[in-house]
Amino acid sequence: MSGTAPTEPVSLSQDAEISSALGKRCIVLIGMMGAGKSTIGRRMAARLRLPFLDADTEIETAAGMSIPDIFETHGEPHFRDGEARVIARLLDNGPAVIATGGGAFMREETRDRIRDKAVSLWLQADADIIMKRVRRRSDRPLLQNPDPEGTVNRLLEEREPVYRTADLTIMSRDVPHDRIVDECIDALHAKLCTAAPDRIDATP
Repeated sequence: MSGTAPTEPVSLSQDAEISSALGKRCIVLIGMMGAGKSTIGRRMAARLRLPFLDADTEIETAAGMSIPDIFETHGEPHFRDGEARVIARLLDNGPAVIATGGGAFMREETRDRIRDKAVSLWLQADADIIMKRVRRRSDRPLLQNPDPEGTVNRLLEEREPVYRTADLTIMSRDVPHDRIVDECIDALHAKLCTAAPDRIDATP
């Protein structure tokens, strides 16, 4: 029986170590629209055997209407208030992998909650990657204007200094999704399982 342990794949051991080190905390993916938060988050959650939650989907369920309709009917401030409430609820139900909308991390209240109850991971994407992924979609309210590329560049300029405060940063680019997932898992393992163990031990 004792001889079976060395044959266990390293990746499974690494994944299990991350899940154990998380405790009740969540992994929260932040970044711009089109960065791949939902796609990467879903695969990370499967690897770590954690629930995957898409904050935008949860917002639509709670509101009973689509995000473009919320923007059109109630305006962005109303949407952001609902977004903050939904993310707070999801964080309280951890552990899980949570994908957030591009503007969620910009609210200080939400950043503080994420800092207290999660590990934040910024999927960083360049403007050309973002435009390539989102220009064919009609469900991005902030891009429904004559100059979507200018809007993306403006949002990047506004948001990237705040995104940089995330615990981890992984570059989203045109490579196989599993490669990005592997990089995320490696970064999480390095942070949670080898760096600052005192912080991990202090987590209830």
